[in-house]
Amino acid sequence: MSKLEIHQIPVLSDNYVYLFRDANSGLVGVVDPAVAGPVLDKLQELNWTLTHIINTHHHPDHTGANLELKEKTGCTIVGAKNDASRIPGIDIKVEEGDIFDFGSQSAKVFEVPGHTVGHIAYWFEESDALFCGDTLFALGCGRLFEGTPGQMWHSISKFRDLPDQTKVYCAHEYTEANGRFAVSVNPGNDALKKRFAEIVAMRKKKLPTVPSTLGEEKETNPFMRADDPGLAAELALSGADPVEVFAETRRRKDSF
Repeated sequence: MSKLEIHQIPVLSDNYVYLFRDANSGLVGVVDPAVAGPVLDKLQELNWTLTHIINTHHHPDHTGANLELKEKTGCTIVGAKNDASRIPGIDIKVEEGDIFDFGSQSAKVFEVPGHTVGHIAYWFEESDALFCGDTLFALGCGRLFEGTPGQMWHSISKFRDLPDQTKVYCAHEYTEANGRFAVSVNPGNDALKKRFAEIVAMRKKKLPTVPSTLGEEKETNPFMRADDPGLAAELALSGADPVEVFAETRRRKDSF
């Protein structure tokens, strides 16, 4: 089985939109389209016809082009069942444990509240692709606008069970700033320091740092490692519950 062909489209100041195609069926999807123009341009360049929008959450920089793209292409919009009222144009409503079939590919749906209460993520196992919106970033995680630290830690922990080779197609180019913070709270992590140096070099060349892999995130992202005794010790929280460690890490990031 061929894997999804995935194209990354930078939009706005730091968003990434993902256009993907299942070669076997010809179905074409777009993840979290903030604006329509760059998506339509890329579709024309590739001679693809959009069939689906998949949304991770309701924020306008993820759903802003839903209705325009639906009007121009007749595509089907997929989003969270428990947040359907905030997903413009939603047609298919999915929830925890659902399998979204996309031609010869399928995605497992995870409910991952924290950034918003209705946030979801899509894992295309055969393509090693995780579309996680603003729940998990390269070396970071989303702000807790609507959820709690406990919810977000539980959400991110779901990703730790997925294979290390899974690519993390997050929605923003925040990695350098995230890395600077990560090193400040976890200076004893040699793998993190090495990765951060590579990220700085990439950004100097204006190269994207996304996607990363879950293996990299498990090793270096402090928000995936709230149960690591070394991180807890560096936060002066030895023996604390992982939720407390996570909450303190997020609190420090918010004011970094």
